[in-house]
Amino acid sequence: MRRSAIKAANKQLERVDAFFNTYANASSGLIDPEGIERLCSDVEVDHTDVRILMLAWKMKAEKQGYFTLEEWRTGFTALRVDNKYKLKKTLPELEKEVRRPTNFVDFYSYSFRYCLTEEKQKSIDIDSICELLNVVLGSQYQAQVDLFVQYLKTQNDYKVINMDQWMGFYRFCEEISFPDLSNYDPELAWPLILDNFVEWLREKQTQS
Repeated sequence: MRRSAIKAANKQLERVDAFFNTYANASSGLIDPEGIERLCSDVEVDHTDVRILMLAWKMKAEKQGYFTLEEWRTGFTALRVDNKYKLKKTLPELEKEVRRPTNFVDFYSYSFRYCLTEEKQKSIDIDSICELLNVVLGSQYQAQVDLFVQYLKTQNDYKVINMDQWMGFYRFCEEISFPDLSNYDPELAWPLILDNFVEWLREKQTQS
């Protein structure tokens, strides 16, 4: 790297760090939920907006509601963003990047892991899953999400959802003809919760 390029990269990093410090909690050295709220307010998006989750994915953030300086540098250097105006302009581009099929599967599984707040936690409660499904998949598969959420809230067999079931539902949305379900084969390796969901759907359809 030429000296001028190194100098420019260092300058860029300084600006990224200064942007981080605008929102970081001085005592912990992290951006905490309060800092994220301020960031959202500055770029005029709701803190429940899927793009904030996409930003966390870009940073490879590990702990929900917190960003470290290293994570911030990872995401914002890649995005070439060092202030709120650039961030606001970049969000639609980030969304396009995440929506690419190769990235989306990674983002979808990341969004589950990101919501595991306790160490060794492997599953997420039904209420949180219903919210997460709406945020992450709602815009692409609204009909499937609405019905799956309805099913989850009325059934009594499952109190939590694990990663295998979470990924299974995405596969269901991608592969299964909807609403006729004509190519759903319970003999294939679907998680049991999806067999039950399909059974529930078919009953519902015959009743109407």
